[in-house]
Parts: sequence; structure tokens; C-alpha cells
Amino acid sequence: MVKSADVHEVAPEMAVAFFKNILPFNSLDDGTLNRLARHCRVDFYPKGTRLLTAGETDITHLYLIQRGGVKAFIEDDQGKVTLKDFRGEGAYIGALGIIRGTPANLNIETVEDTFCFLLPRAIFLNLMEQEPAFAQYYLKSFSEKIVKTAYNELRHHKLSKRSGDDLYLFSVRVGDLVKTLRKVSSAVSIQAAAAHMAEFRVGSVLVHDHEDEENIVGIITDRDLRLKVVAAGLDYNLPVKEIMTGPVKTVLSQSLCFDVLLEMMSSSIHHLAVERGGRVIGVVTSHDIMLLQGHSPYYLFKEIRGQQKISGLYALAQKIPEVIRGLIKEGAKAGNITQMIAILNDHILERMLTLLEDELGPPPVPYCWLLLGSEGRREQTFKTDQDNAILYADPATDEEKDIAETYFKAFAARAIGHLVKCGYPLCPGEIMATNPKWCQPLSVWKNYFSTWINTPDPEELLHATIFFDFRSGFGDRALAKKLRKHLNREARKQDIFLFHLARQCMSTRIPLSFFKNFIVDKDGEHKNQLDMKRRGLTPFVNFARVLALKHGISETNTLARLKALFDVDFIKHELWASTNAAYELLMQQRLIHQLRQIEEGILPDNHINPEQVSDLERRMLKDAFAVIERLYSVLDKMYPTA
Repeated sequence: MVKSADVHEVAPEMAVAFFKNILPFNSLDDGTLNRLARHCRVDFYPKGTRLLTAGETDITHLYLIQRGGVKAFIEDDQGKVTLKDFRGEGAYIGALGIIRGTPANLNIETVEDTFCFLLPRAIFLNLMEQEPAFAQYYLKSFSEKIVKTAYNELRHHKLSKRSGDDLYLFSVRVGDLVKTLRKVSSAVSIQAAAAHMAEFRVGSVLVHDHEDEENIVGIITDRDLRLKVVAAGLDYNLPVKEIMTGPVKTVLSQSLCFDVLLEMMSSSIHHLAVERGGRVIGVVTSHDIMLLQGHSPYYLFKEIRGQQKISGLYALAQKIPEVIRGLIKEGAKAGNITQMIAILNDHILERMLTLLEDELGPPPVPYCWLLLGSEGRREQTFKTDQDNAILYADPATDEEKDIAETYFKAFAARAIGHLVKCGYPLCPGEIMATNPKWCQPLSVWKNYFSTWINTPDPEELLHATIFFDFRSGFGDRALAKKLRKHLNREARKQDIFLFHLARQCMSTRIPLSFFKNFIVDKDGEHKNQLDMKRRGLTPFVNFARVLALKHGISETNTLARLKALFDVDFIKHELWASTNAAYELLMQQRLIHQLRQIEEGILPDNHINPEQVSDLERRMLKDAFAVIERLYSVLDKMYPTA
């Protein structure tokens, strides 16, 4: 219960002055603010007052903290308290419950004597309806806070506890790892730079312009000294600029260590300069980040890169779920997780195909190993089926054509076999490089795409959902770029194809009834279960694909496509934000479901029973599925049937 408070009517000018200094009220015009002020009152709550009780308090007013502060927390069945956040002057309390029509979702208690402006629920709801910008502020805030709450519940209640799981990739900023800045002039000798590194026991040193100490122009590392100087017999008295690497790649000091780790693994760079306020403040290394955790993705990355036998990759691929498990428990969102899975899978593939080329000899013509479907979108989860193909340059002669066909047939057979042993199952539909149809020169692939676009029957539309999300996995990326350019040009010319693609997208039924109950399978192996991939995620993927093809966007990842569409104003901010949040939540649910199955020794699938998840998860799933209806509405207006 809320303790008694001193309730006061408030002078309208006092309320207006307060509103003008807080978001999002400061976006409202003076007339609206004056009307609000007439409905406000101000209450005083002594320190220790319980304002709201989770699951019990019916929220009748929006609380706006004028002075003081509160804490938000939850309690479990055993009375254990988990602090969620503190809120101070200008913060709000109760908006989520008012909008959703539910009791408070958190306990709120004052931590000091606190004054709050109280705005009646009806007035607040009217503002949400009448003022789009005002509503957008709260909806964006909710999409972030609710999803974070759901992620916390998923992590803490769905994954078994293990020792050694404490990770810091998502809490430590890279600037926190930087120690003293070590740099030398570009004019000093190599020997002097090496002596500087030895004196301070560092593995790298930044190089600045000899006339401007603030201008960082390069970096040298222990590796440079070994390979460029000692092994090459270079004169130690030469200036250090002769062996430095420049310009130096930088990251912002506030970047999360996980994002920096992704950058290092994607670009195979082990040293990055850290920038703050436009100035380089030091260097962060892969070793610095590896020290933060036990099951480091970077340790596995290094093992993969250093493997000298293809058979050695089999066991390394099996380590990926354990690495990903740690990231999920630490707090990684679905976009982070699928990026990491894609990077590790890509490095397995790259190392395997590199070693395979050593065995079979160099290819007779340039080629590109294409990744299709979820692999092409960088949206693999655990044990995704193989979807791949080979694209190679058009042979110049019949003889070269025969040689290429023979080489790539043998190459594909071995590669697919090795991938199976790494734990990547065969594609039941044989959409793999071993199928001669999907191992072809560029001219044939262009003809495939043109045919699918110009004669959009159901089979061609199925191919579009798989093949049009291709990306280069290994080899000559220029070939993949040429094919992408051809696809974008052809798709934009054929609006009838995009019409059929959009209508096919809308044919997937939203898994909610008229009364917002879940629609589940009524019988069969997955009775009373939801297919999270086909019914939940696929509509988002299809929506993003249709609009990307329509507007010539080359991104294949669903979240990246949505961001690109938003950046060029093809979709509005509120739709992008809600779609992004809904997709992330559904993918997170799918990943955790599959990881839990792996831990229990069950072959992972995409089916969940909505009766076996928490109330919070059910609410979040319903909200996410409701977004699909909005996406269908956009497509229906864009491609009407009449």
C-alpha cells in the first residue's frame, strides 16, 4: 500500500515550467501544456514510501518525479530482491501499465523524500492518441526496456547454472581496458622503437607524425619486428615509418568490448587504437579482451585460424554452442548472437576450403562459395541445414569448361562431406554445391535469376526466398557482387514479381486468433506448439526481403535490411523500432529454446509450447506477433489485389 502523501493542487504555471524541461512534454505546444497543467496535482512521498507493487497496484496516474528519487525492483518467490534501476528528477513511473491496461510490473519505492507531479490516466492516454511524437517517445522506451526485461527472464530462468559463466563483454567499455598511451615519432629508428617496447613491456606502440605528436599515423607490433625486420634482415637504423602499418584503425572508447571483438574477428586485426573526444588514448588488443572471459569466442577463433588439418576443424565446430551459451547468459541480443555464430561458421568454412584448395590444387577459374538462406542472411542458429552453392567465372574455352566442371564437382563433394562432419546437416532439398544445378558459371546464375523473376510461379518464388539472400562465404567476392547487381537490376524492373512475392509473404497466417489467443498445431508431432521460425520469424524476413529488392538494397541480414530501409526513409521510425524489437525477441526465444534442447541432449527444433513459458514471455510473444499484422498492412497497401 502507498503511505499517505501530502496532496496539493499545483499552480498551472509551475506545472508548465516543469513540463517544458522534460521529455517528451517539451515537444507539446503551449496550449496543450496549459490544459495538462489544469489536471495536474503534486504529491509528496517520504523516503521509504512504496508507490507501486508489482502485479497488484492499479495505476491511475502517470508519476513524473519533480524532486527526489525512486528505485525499481522485483522480488522472487523466496523474497530475493533484484534491483532494476534508479529513477531521478524528470523520470516517469507507471506509463507502461497505463498503456497496457495492466497492474504495475515493478515495485517502486522512494529512496529519499520525493515530490511527483501526477497526471490522470485518461489525460495521458488521450495524449498518446493525439500526439504521435509524444507516443513514439514512450513506445521506443518500452521496446528497449521490455525486451531487456524479457531477455533477463529468458537467461536466468531458461538456462542451467554453470560455474565460470561470468562474462563482461556486454558491460565493459573498451576505454576501460586502455592503460598508458605508448607512442614514438615516425622519425625514430626501428631499434629505438623496439627498445621503447621492451622498456615498457608492451607488444605494440603507436607512431605519431614527427612534427605533430597528436597526429597518430601508424602502429608497429611485435609481429612487425619479427617478420619485417628480423626475418627480412632489415637495417635496424631505418626510421620506424618504414615498417609501421597505417593508417591506424580506431574504435570509440565507449564501444562495448563485444562490438570490438566482432570487429577484430571480422577483419583479422589484433590491435585497435582507442579514441576519445577525437584523440587517441591508447591501444586495445585481442589479448586484453580474451582476459575478460573464460570461454572466449576469440580463443576459438584463434584455434580455427591456426588449424592445419581439416579433420581438426570437426571438434572445433562443436565448441560453438558453448561459446554462444556464454554470450546469451551475459546478455547478448539475438543480433549479436547470430553475428557471432556467422563469424565462427564463416571461419570454419574459410579454413576448411583453404586447406581443401591445398589438397586439390588451385581452381582453374576464380570462384565464390555462396551461402544461401539463413546462412546468407547471417541468421543461423544451432545446427542449421546447409544451403550453399558454387558460382565461378565463365570459362574461356570448352576445354576450360570441362576442367572447371571436373574440379568443382570433386571440390564440392569433399567440402560438403567435411561440413557434415563439422556438424552442419545436409539440406533435405539438395540445395548444396554438390547438386550440379547449383554449381555453375556466372552467366548461368544470371539466367537462373532472370528466369525466376520473369516467370514467378510458386517454385520460382520458393527459390527467391532461398537464393536471393545469397552472400559470398569464401573466394572471389567480386563474382557475388556482379550477381547481386544483376539481381537488383532485374527485380526492380519486374514489379509483378515483387507483387507475387509480397502476396506470398502475406499468405503465412499470423499465429494469433481474433481474441489474441495463440494459434498452435492441433495434431501431429508438434501438437499444441508454435513454429517460431515459420509462423514467427519468416514474415519479418520476407517483409524485409521484398522491400530490399524493391529499393535495390544489397544487405541480406534482416535487421540490416530494416535499418537500411529506415535510413533512407522507406519505412518510418516507429515501424522500424517495433519491427526490430519484435524480431530480436522472437529470435532470442528461438535461440534459447534450441540451446536448452542441446543441453538436454535433444535435437534442436523451432517449436515451443506457449503454455510452458512465463506470463511475461507470453505477453511479449503476442506483442511481437501483432507487429506482423502491421507489416502485412504495409505490403497490402503497396501491392493491393485490386
